[in-house]
Formats: sequence, C-alpha cells, structure tokens
Amino acid sequence: MRSTEDGTRAHHAVVVGAGLAGITAALQLADAGVRVTLVEGRPRLGGLAFSFRRGDLVVDNGQHVYLRCCTAYRWFLDRVDGAALAPLQDRLDVPVVDLDAPAGRRLGRIRRTGLPVPLHLAPGLATYPHLSLAERASVGRAALALQRLDLGDPALGDTDFATWLRRHGQSDRTIEALWDLVGVATLNATAPHTSLALAAMVFRTGLLSEPGAADIGWARVPLGDLHDTLARKALDSAGVRTELRTRVHSVTRAPEGAGWHVDTDGERLEADAVVLAVPQRETHDLLPDGALDHPERLREIGTAPILNIHVVYDRPVLRRPFFAALGTPVQWVFDRTDASGLKDGQYLALSQSDAADEIDAPVAELRARYLPELERLLPPTRDAEVRDFFVTRERTATFAPAPGVDRLRPAARTRAPGLFLAGAWTATGWPATMEGAVRSGFSAAGAALSALGRRHEHPLEEAA
Repeated sequence: MRSTEDGTRAHHAVVVGAGLAGITAALQLADAGVRVTLVEGRPRLGGLAFSFRRGDLVVDNGQHVYLRCCTAYRWFLDRVDGAALAPLQDRLDVPVVDLDAPAGRRLGRIRRTGLPVPLHLAPGLATYPHLSLAERASVGRAALALQRLDLGDPALGDTDFATWLRRHGQSDRTIEALWDLVGVATLNATAPHTSLALAAMVFRTGLLSEPGAADIGWARVPLGDLHDTLARKALDSAGVRTELRTRVHSVTRAPEGAGWHVDTDGERLEADAVVLAVPQRETHDLLPDGALDHPERLREIGTAPILNIHVVYDRPVLRRPFFAALGTPVQWVFDRTDASGLKDGQYLALSQSDAADEIDAPVAELRARYLPELERLLPPTRDAEVRDFFVTRERTATFAPAPGVDRLRPAARTRAPGLFLAGAWTATGWPATMEGAVRSGFSAAGAALSALGRRHEHPLEEAA
C-alpha cells in the first residue's frame, strides 16, 4: 500500500466496471483523496451508453436523453467538461404525430409554459389534439392524485401503474397517447408492467416538481465523446488508474481479514474498499459469501430490451430534431446527422423501448416493417434513397421496472465491510436511466468514504 506525503497509509479502492456508475464512483473517491483503480473488461468506458464507427459514421448504440431534473447526470456532464455538448431545451416541447388522426389534427405537442406547477402544463394539455376534452380533463385530475401519493409507501411498489391509472379515470386511449408515450421511453415498459412506485417517481419528478424539470437534453456529439473520451480525461486528471480489456475473476477477503483481493486477468489488486459497478448477474457471481442476506434476489431482477433502428437517407427528410409517434410501431425518431459526422443526406435513429417482441427479429424483417412506417410519418422519405439501414440491439438494456422489483434492489452498502454496490439496478429509487446510474455511483462512493473514515460532501444534497 502506498503512503501519503505525511507518512500515513493511503487508502486504495478498486472499482469494477466503467459504466456511468463506475466512472462516477471512481471520480468521487479520487476527488476525496483515495487512490483508485478502475477495471473494465471492455476496450472502452461508458457501459451501455457508447458509440462505435460504421464506415464514415460515428453511431450511438442507442438514443439517450436526459431531463433538467436529472441533476446527478448533469453533475457528471459538468465534471467531465461536457455540459455544452449535451444542452437542454429552453422549454419542454415534444412534437407528437398521430397517424390515426384526421389530416389536420395529426400533429400535437406536449409542452410547457413558464407558469408555476401544475399550471405550466395546462395550456399544452388543453390543446393536445390526441385526447378528447373529457380525457384531457381526466389527466389533470390524475396528476393531482399523483401529487398526493406518499412515495415512501412500500405498497406502491407492489401495484402496477395501469391499475392505478384506471382507478383514476384514465381511458386506454389516454394511457396510450400520454402516460405510455412518456413512460415507455423513461421506464422501458408499458403501464401494466410498471411499478406504481417507479412510475409515480418519474412523473412526479419530471412533470410535477418544478416547471422546467422535464425539459429534454441530448448529446449533440457521439456519446463516446462524453462517456469515454472526456470521462477518461477526467479520470486521468483525478489520478485514477484505468485498466481496460481487463476482466475481474474474483473478489475475496484478504487472509488477514483487513482489505480485499481483486484478481484480474494478470494481476492481484489489494484494496481497502471495492465497488462492484457491473450488471446484477455479474455482481451475483462476484459476491463473496455473506455479502448479502439474499444474493439470489439479484438474479430475480428482470431485464428489458431496447431496439434501435438506424436509417441513412440521401437527402433531408425531417426538419425537427425529434418527434414521438402514435398509431404506428414507431415510437421516437431522432435526427443524428450532425452528431454522426454525416456530411450529405440525413441519418435518423428510431428508439424502440419495451422491444421484447422485436429484439431478435431479422434486419430484413425490420426493414420491411419500419421503412413503410417512416414513409407514412415523413412523406419526403417516399422520394428519398435509403443509403443504409442497420439495427443495434441491447437485449438487457435496463432492469425491468415490474411491480415488486424494489424489494429485490440492494442498497450500496453490503454486509461485507469495505464492499459496495453500484449500478442503475441498485436501490436508487430511480428507473434504469443514466441519472440512476450516476446516483448509484454517488451512493457507493459515499458509503465507501464513510467506511474509510474520509470526510465527504455529497455533490447533490437530494441524492445524499
């Protein structure tokens, strides 16, 4: 173990996994003066929010967005000096196209004003054409009921969101055209398969906490620029030793009972604290006996896939940065032209959450299904040439937010002194988002610093 300049022994922490949770934990620990080694099996940082090259394009594996209320992820962007590369909307504005509506009423918008909560959404809801007047009024009543829920009530976690919505007067159409439109994108599940606790947290925080909470931000550069290149620069500047292409095979207590041994492909690392920031099943396999009371619960946390469809046209076909869709299998469409480096034509990315029925479908089948849908949604595509069509699949993109999942999600601190857990699947109170991942890194680092006797101020009071 290395010593500090005053002769005291320097603490060493090993963080296993370099997704957003692991990077955050490593930065927090290093910023507090701990010597940190970050170990990652992949050849890059960023976990499941990354980029890759396809010919001349730089492609994100999937479209990721965040909201103004995502204060932890916004901290991450600031910490890696990337906030200017992923700006937020001035005000929430989501174009929603409904192909089943009459021609003059196909385009609606979910948007806010500068009025205080909940009046900030009232003008937009009043003119939202995809719901009837009665359905719009029912949304307001349900929103007020949502505000009255006690998010600390454990019973919310065992109830599904659809049952609650129907009890509060929401029709199938209202659920489809509003609640699921937002919920599927943020929770990766439809209302019947979503815990009321997680859904209430998302809608309360995003839409009903402050006027600008749901303003949308997204990267104007490849995700790899933020989560890999800039993150690596920040880690290097903080003094973190980063080992890529390095698998961890075991995590065991040191024989003398003080500290840990982390065995990698070619090295044994000795550590005072270890943060496991890898997926739940991998965590289960690395956990030493007795670290959790019920380690088998980690394997009971389900996963949900996300499918992304990428289409490159020979000409511009979409004038807005993104839109959502109803009356079609298409969910959300984003313009990725500038971010990908495309110089001629336009590159669209379709983000398809809750995609279990299509995640393994052949590319030819997906092409035959989605190109005609884009022609229905975007008439300019009918005369455009498709230069490229490809698919990216994340079969275990998120944990499944099903009722009962909160009872399975462990806290950052384990029963083994010096061993901590991070990852969006841990007990953050958030669904599986970039925000949840960063918050889990905060929690793990804070618990580790407390155990090491290090003073630590949490950068976000509300996440402490």
